[in-house]
Formats: sequence, C-alpha cells, structure tokens
Amino acid sequence: MNMWSSGRRVLQDLLSQPAVRSFSLTPAQNTVVVERWWQVPLSKVDSPPRLHPRRHRIYKLVEDTKHVSKEKIELILTQTVPKLGGRGDTVFVKKSVGRNKLLPQGLAVYPSLENKQMFAEELRLLREGKPEERVQTRTGQLTVEFLKCSKLKIQKMPSDEFQVTKEVVCRQLLKKLGVVVPPQALSLPFESIKDLGDYWCEITVNGMDTVRVPMSLVPYEDLSASYQKQLKPQTQQQAAADISEAADEAEAAVKAVSDAAVEAGAGKDSVSQVSEASASTGAAAAAEETAAPSTQTSEDTTAPSDSPKKD
Repeated sequence: MNMWSSGRRVLQDLLSQPAVRSFSLTPAQNTVVVERWWQVPLSKVDSPPRLHPRRHRIYKLVEDTKHVSKEKIELILTQTVPKLGGRGDTVFVKKSVGRNKLLPQGLAVYPSLENKQMFAEELRLLREGKPEERVQTRTGQLTVEFLKCSKLKIQKMPSDEFQVTKEVVCRQLLKKLGVVVPPQALSLPFESIKDLGDYWCEITVNGMDTVRVPMSLVPYEDLSASYQKQLKPQTQQQAAADISEAADEAEAAVKAVSDAAVEAGAGKDSVSQVSEASASTGAAAAAEETAAPSTQTSEDTTAPSDSPKKD
C-alpha cells in the first residue's frame, strides 16, 4: 500500500511540473523552415503585435529538409563495378545504392580498419610485389581479352615525313580501340616504319600479361572522296532505273492506245456487217412485197375472163 501511494505521488509531482519543450539541432524530416519577408514592427508593452493582413503573410524559404541532398556513405569495392571503380577503390555512393545493391551482392564492404589494411596490402603487392605474387585485376583481365580479339589499322598520311613510331601507335590505340597504353607498356619490333604492310606490337597489361596485337599500315584514303565514289554508282543505277521505268510506262501507254485503235476498228467492221445484213434483208423483203402484188393482179385479171365462159 505504501509503494502504491509513493508511486502515485511521484507521478503527480511529474505532471504538476511545467512542460519544458526541447529543441533539436537538426529539424525533423519533411519539414520546411520559412521566414517572414517583411519584419513585424515592435508593439507596445503587453499588447499583441500589429500584423498587416497581406504583407506579413509573405514568407521566404530558409531550409527544405524534404528535398535536401542526403549524405553519402563510404565503401570499398571488392569487384569492378561499371561507372564506379575497380577492386580496392574507395567510393562514396548514396545510402540506397550501397545498402540495396553493393553490400547485399558482395560488391563492396564497409571501410573498417581491417578492410583498409587488407586492400592496401593487396594494392602494394600489385605494384611492388614479385611477379608470381601479383594478381591480375578484373579490369586487366577484360583488357587482355579485348586486346586478343583486336587489330589495329593505321593509315599512312600523304606527307613524305610521316613515320610510324611508338608515340603514333599509342595515339592510334587510344583513337581506334579506346585503350590507354603508356609508352613503357608498348614494345615494337622496329623504331619507325614508312612502308605499307602488316606488322605487330606487344602490349603489357599491369606489368604481368603481354598480348601481341596485329598491326597494318594501309594507304591513306580520303573519306569524302571514297564516299563520293560509292555514291556515284548508286546515283547512276538510280537514274538508269528511273529511265527504264519511264520507258516501260511509255511502252505500256503506246500499247494501250494501239489496243484501243484495234478495238475501234473491229467495232466499225461489225457495224458495217450489220448494216449490210440489214440492207440485204430489206431488199429481200421489198422483192417479196413487189412479187405479192403482181400475183394478186394476175389473179384479178384472170378471174373475170373465166366467169363468162362458165356462163
């Protein structure tokens, strides 16, 4: 009973104390901090401030915690990630990308002291260690596989002073294949060449794997002139096709006209035949009509002569 009364008394004491509002240094999320554009003038003692009905309702934005840029987290990549980096690189990504993609898939780890030391040692062995202790990176492996399937073509410029040197090959590798090759990683079987033909060059990736890339020096070809050469036969073929199509259309029109003329002639012959037939039938009918009255007249003439004889 005493415990219940003491607890109730403590609760009453807490409730009776005035409430103290605690302010945080950082505002809560999804809030907007604004400020009046026009300052409210001071008012008299013990009287409310005098607010303008429209002017003091205009505010300016101070901070928008909903759309503010969020902090990024630091991670160490364990594998090569496109558009981020390779193994051992320290990257700063969004929290959503790190927690939903990189960490669950094992593509990155947190930058703890042990992880930093492990990747630092691996990077040191990659650069300074013995060749048998080095490990080729994933980017290096992809580069080696790409170079094995590549071939470099260099056009010989029309200038007489043009020569293919190591610097020229490095620039052409970057321009044609998109591979950055430092001069110390490139080896050529010649110092400089001018003659057209097939050659080769060797590229060392990360100081471990060496790939031999075929290389050929071809004559210079003006792309605009070659395009015109390719375009000229096409235009000629198109013009010939248009001419042949127009000739076919004209021939078809002539044939149609001739067929119409033949049909018109055949119709005229049939009309003449019908007229001749009708004329012949009309003449026959007229002959019959002339023959019939003559017989009637003969009968009429003979009949009176016979009657007196009978009498």
